[in-house]
Amino acid sequence: MAVIHRTTMQPGKTELLTAWLPTRPWYAACADGPRPVRAGGFRLDDPEGEVGIEFMVVTDGTGPDAVAYQVPLTYRADPLAGAEHALVGTAEHGVLGKRWVYDGVHDPVLVERLHALLDGRAEPQAQTATDTPDPTVAVSPLAPGGTGAGAEPVRVEEGPDHTDVVVREPGAPAPLVLRVRRVLRADGDGGTADGARGRVTGTWQRPEGTTVRGTYATALTAATGLTEFTEFTA
Repeated sequence: MAVIHRTTMQPGKTELLTAWLPTRPWYAACADGPRPVRAGGFRLDDPEGEVGIEFMVVTDGTGPDAVAYQVPLTYRADPLAGAEHALVGTAEHGVLGKRWVYDGVHDPVLVERLHALLDGRAEPQAQTATDTPDPTVAVSPLAPGGTGAGAEPVRVEEGPDHTDVVVREPGAPAPLVLRVRRVLRADGDGGTADGARGRVTGTWQRPEGTTVRGTYATALTAATGLTEFTEFTA
């Protein structure tokens, strides 16, 4: 169980994202530069208690042109070997000391926990309270009762408005794609038109104060032939 500390972090999370967001292929440049504002999200607990896991939603811009982005982040006490390309930045936590902050889709701990969430084996947690489930996050699981299987990450592929993490489930005939929406849209429960096997939806607040719901992540059956390991290596 992650403990939420009432303390400071320097630089702050949105400060780190201000510099990092413009480097992403799915970021739409804002006329007055990136000014991310926290707008929602949730956490997942690391069973080992070592890695902080947060799915942060920020809005950038004002009025009807504001864009909502989802940024999964992991917080570590030490650098993650081989993940230099995924480092968002470092920050000094008022209680825990120096933290390495990563784009979580490249962190195997977050990937495993996202799969567990979609499989019904993990529960979304509130961003600002310890041991408090977040009832605003809804999960349509991979299968009734879940598959009960773990997942081994294979590779990450960036899309124009999403990031795909390809994982392999033991004994499964084909890999699974965990699609993380980077650019969020208010689409209610997300529907089923995209053929998703599982779905996570949640809410966020628009700049004018209205709360909307949309798809955070989906699980899709991968195309055949996705077998090479290109990022996640032992």
